[in-house]
Amino acid sequence: MSANPVSLGELTRVFGRIALLSFGGPAGQIALMHRVLVDEKKWIPERRFLHALNFCMLLPGPEAQQLATYVGWLMHGVAGGLIAGGLFILPGVASVMALSLAYASFGATPAMNGAFFGLKAGVLALVFSAIWRLGKRALKTPAQRLLAGVAFGALFLFDAPFPLVVIGAGLLGLAGARLGLALPAHGHAADDDGLDHAHAAPDGRRALIAAGTLLALWLLPVAALVLARGPEDVYAQIAVFFSKMAVVTFGGAYAALTYVAQQAVERFHWLAPGEMLDGLGMAETTPGPLIMVLQFVGFMAAWREAGALPPLVAGALGGLLATYVTFAPCFLWIFAGAPFVETLRENRALAGALFAIAAAVVGVIANLAVWFATHFLFAAHWTPAFLRAELPDLWTLDARALTLSILAGALLRFGVGTALVASVAGGLLLRLI
Repeated sequence: MSANPVSLGELTRVFGRIALLSFGGPAGQIALMHRVLVDEKKWIPERRFLHALNFCMLLPGPEAQQLATYVGWLMHGVAGGLIAGGLFILPGVASVMALSLAYASFGATPAMNGAFFGLKAGVLALVFSAIWRLGKRALKTPAQRLLAGVAFGALFLFDAPFPLVVIGAGLLGLAGARLGLALPAHGHAADDDGLDHAHAAPDGRRALIAAGTLLALWLLPVAALVLARGPEDVYAQIAVFFSKMAVVTFGGAYAALTYVAQQAVERFHWLAPGEMLDGLGMAETTPGPLIMVLQFVGFMAAWREAGALPPLVAGALGGLLATYVTFAPCFLWIFAGAPFVETLRENRALAGALFAIAAAVVGVIANLAVWFATHFLFAAHWTPAFLRAELPDLWTLDARALTLSILAGALLRFGVGTALVASVAGGLLLRLI
């Protein structure tokens, strides 16, 4: 067991930087962490990063935030996990809250629309740059490249269930390992890389304490709201509804958006359909997980049913409540499960399963990137009779969006911040003119 070369202060500074630059949804966020943690800082080797990523992709909730929590936990235990996972969502919470307050007060102004438009262009360039880098690192064999292509096609063309794609890839990898097929060499799992600290060892008692504590912190406030205010109260409804979403949102934000939109618009009448799209635009163009759109939904729900409270105060409380019950379970999954997942690195059969899941994960992230690109660059879509995919109508290509995205991509060589600032300025100029 090695001494930890990374101080808690340095971990805080690095994850603070990652949090501020975590635009572009899971594709960009995962690749950003890979670049900073694996390539630049060399805190975690490639195989440990991919092992953690594969586990997080199997969990409900935002996989990028859970990956940050996992790496923070790996470096500094529970304190490191809370800092890394908490910082990852903090800029998004602040940004979406500020935009929600502005949206409720003034509506969608030309300046706000222009800033969103430009930021989406920069994010699009960042996402495709990131997926290219991640694919080159993760897809090391023809078999992995084939699996990534199949996973992408199943999701994008046929709208296959995300868990089915990932579990199917894992079973294929498990079967391949049992048949003796060779796996790519990432170094032996037992090699000392400075990360095998005492807190990473599996401990049933410690896992039960972590699970019990986090379950209480998550569910007791929900139960208290329901008992104190009744099940029809808007805050009780927000707490219960988003707690359920936290357990079933496999595949990240996009997998949950259809269900959330349907329930929020048609069942609860918290939002209009156009407002749901505006909320997604906020989440896509601010740092942090895309699932932050749920904070906007909670804000609008409580803002519309403010009761005795000032509407903006009620909305802020509803947004923070939705955020809390969405992310509290993320820490539960990591702190209770990660020590046991770490021991699986030495199991060859499970290594084969994770080898295949790693390939499928690249296909999943590529699907998210293409979904984002087609909805930003094209105004209309159509669904062929033999597919379940929404293909872009090529005649509705927005040339301004494409041009701004290409320019942002060219500016990435000068840094992510430069590219995003320039694209926002370009979007404002185009919209205001």
